[in-house]
Amino acid sequence: MHENRIEFELMGRRALFSDVVTRIGGEKLSYPVPTYEALKGVVHSIYWKPTIEWIIDAVRIMNPISTESVGVRPISYSGGNDLSYYTYLKDVRYRVRAHFEWNMNRPELEGDRNENKHHNIAKRMVARGGRRDIFLGTRECQGYVSPCVFDEGEGAYDKGADGKDREIDFGFVYHGITYADEARLPEDKGGMTVRFFHAVMKNGVIVFPRPEECTVKRRIKDMEIKPFGKAYGNFNYVGACSGEEEA
Repeated sequence: MHENRIEFELMGRRALFSDVVTRIGGEKLSYPVPTYEALKGVVHSIYWKPTIEWIIDAVRIMNPISTESVGVRPISYSGGNDLSYYTYLKDVRYRVRAHFEWNMNRPELEGDRNENKHHNIAKRMVARGGRRDIFLGTRECQGYVSPCVFDEGEGAYDKGADGKDREIDFGFVYHGITYADEARLPEDKGGMTVRFFHAVMKNGVIVFPRPEECTVKRRIKDMEIKPFGKAYGNFNYVGACSGEEEA
């Protein structure tokens, strides 16, 4: 357990969690459970600053997993419209546990490393439903957050009445993307790397490995870290991070 953790309930009418590589066009099919990257995007919508890096610890599946297919007419790259079917998760409800750590790739923001400040702001933003709109995988899937206690309440996949553990193996799935400004391992520095992991749900809970613990990954491209500071025209933003002035 981390003292700077947050716990919140995430729910919505529909969700679409999938590998970004499969979203180029045509049919879209959701994973049965949220991806690490999607949940990290939700936390960023709740509260984000470049000084910190959010780590998603676990997700708890509260509602039964069910899907629905919807006919859509996406814009075709060659002009006009195509007819496709998107398979969404429906009536989703999750409980998420996350904590933050300092982004050591941002030495210019060292003066903003005030754990108590960021933790209190993050908890207030959870209570308010987030700073920005919440999306469940894609923009057309609106989500809502509220404070909760991760282990309380009954979930659809909790331990059975006989006391036996319930375990579901979802196989090899997409974990997320490591960008240059959050890379920790030497081989991930200066690039964009996509990660994968073996997802197993035990008694309704999926415990995620940390990004640097994912051994199956692929470097997509080289990229540089965007610096913050007066010389780069975003000094006001750095000041706002440290509480010196508003952006």
